[in-house]
Amino acid sequence: MLDDLKIFIVAAEAKSLTAAADKLGMTIATVSRRIAALENTLEAVLLHRSTKGLTLTTTGESYYRECAEFIEALDQRISDLDHTLNSLEGEVKILAPTNLGAGPLDEFWAQFTARYPQISLRIELSNSYESLQDTQADLALRSGQSANLSLIQRKVGEIQGVLVASPSLAPFPTTLEQLEQTQSVAGQLFAEWHLIHQSGKSVTLDKSHRHTSNDMRIAVNLVKHGQGVTFLPESLVYEEMQQGHLQRVLPEWRGRSREIYMVWPYRRSLSVRAKLLRDELMAYLHSQAWFQPS
Repeated sequence: MLDDLKIFIVAAEAKSLTAAADKLGMTIATVSRRIAALENTLEAVLLHRSTKGLTLTTTGESYYRECAEFIEALDQRISDLDHTLNSLEGEVKILAPTNLGAGPLDEFWAQFTARYPQISLRIELSNSYESLQDTQADLALRSGQSANLSLIQRKVGEIQGVLVASPSLAPFPTTLEQLEQTQSVAGQLFAEWHLIHQSGKSVTLDKSHRHTSNDMRIAVNLVKHGQGVTFLPESLVYEEMQQGHLQRVLPEWRGRSREIYMVWPYRRSLSVRAKLLRDELMAYLHSQAWFQPS
């Protein structure tokens, strides 16, 4: 009915079916049929038709006064929304876990902002599950699946947990028994060490850690300086291992993999900017040696 009202308003302003059809990109027959359908719905004649053109009836004038401004405002809002959704210029807000968004994704953020300078990123890092609705975020990277049915959740892949220490650590543990006796550092999210052997056997080490921190990067730094062994996501320590600052401990053992999901609201249309960020971030993750794609 809103579309029919718009056709009526255009016809009333043009005072001609032919002119209205030209403006709307429709045939004269379609414009006439849609106006007739609107009149049938409202059970009122809105326009007088004559060889001289169209004139408003008394009822038509009332509807025109009531609806013209509303329809124009609605058209403008739709136009603005279309620009917001389909323009590369504007903002994208994304949520991500602190230990993944800062450090492992530093290179990605730099590459993306350099490639798309017209896009403004709003990156919010937290290890708690912030609501996309409450934060008005477009996208979120999540560690683990959410029970929220209002979200679209696409599994991107997994990140393995690994044991690492400084190569200079002495004695360097080579057995589980030695590992249990070795001083350790832990990030609070990885304080319990559930380990899986390549044969499938699993164990849980009940260690009392010498140092702990709610920021895993502090654990990395302490271990680099010889303060013991730590167990962290491979994404956080991969570069340090590549540079020789850290070394795998008991490489035949690993932690349970962390499943990583890309999440966005089910009922909200993603802008082209958000879709671009989503797709490029997924491609970047899939290209990383520390990431296991789904």
